[in-house]
Amino acid sequence: MLLTLPPPYTIYINYVMKLLIDADFIVYKSCAAAETEIDFGDDVIIVTSKFTEAYNKVTRELNKIHDAIWDSGEMILFFSDSTNFRKKIQADYKGHRNRKKPCGYKRVINALKDDYRVIIMPSLEADDAMGIYATKNPGNMICSPDKDMRQIPGKLYDMETITLISETTGPQWHLIQTLAGDQTDGYSGVNGIGIKRAEALFKEKGYSWKTVKDTFIEKDSDEETALINARLAKILTKDDYDFKNNKPIPWTPAADYKIDDGTRLQDEANI
Repeated sequence: MLLTLPPPYTIYINYVMKLLIDADFIVYKSCAAAETEIDFGDDVIIVTSKFTEAYNKVTRELNKIHDAIWDSGEMILFFSDSTNFRKKIQADYKGHRNRKKPCGYKRVINALKDDYRVIIMPSLEADDAMGIYATKNPGNMICSPDKDMRQIPGKLYDMETITLISETTGPQWHLIQTLAGDQTDGYSGVNGIGIKRAEALFKEKGYSWKTVKDTFIEKDSDEETALINARLAKILTKDDYDFKNNKPIPWTPAADYKIDDGTRLQDEANI
């Protein structure tokens, strides 16, 4: 970035890209890997864990990410809040995931706050907090294996490759997920339509709310269900969040909502 001052002064400032890291899954798998099961026989089995081992596993994973992105600076860790606003949209959202966290999970997160910048936003998942931060502070890179993050424009490192998500392909992916649903997150989409079929439909009919609505109705559903799916699928950006009141703004498309003429997601530029 060039900062121009009155002659004869000119100052060059180098902006160092931050890594916005989905830390939920890293801490979960690291803590789970540090657990040891002890069977005392009869009816007693206990699980123990070494905090240092779990914490060191997390830092090794974080260092791998940092080393893979050679031109990066600060790592910011994002975690999901204990409450989830999507459960107000659909009570059983991610209901099948209500399993106990591994030993040391909360303690590791608390310890990370001493060594890293950690962001947890009220009632939001880590995905949403990353989406808001990335769109409010462009030029940084999201690091997450979660396919949902393909909705957010900018650089995405999925732990294998770096992809540049455009201002067009991000919203396209949101509509694709609305039709296809996500069984992992507990919403089913349109019966018989997966990612490839949804993509083909949008290529044929255009990326629009009309295509979404008509497809739900053709499959014996309705627009209300389509809107619920769209709100569950939507990863929040800075435009989807009320900063004054600290709460999400429900995604509500105009009747003529349209993205473009149906460019395929495969046209995203790998860099």
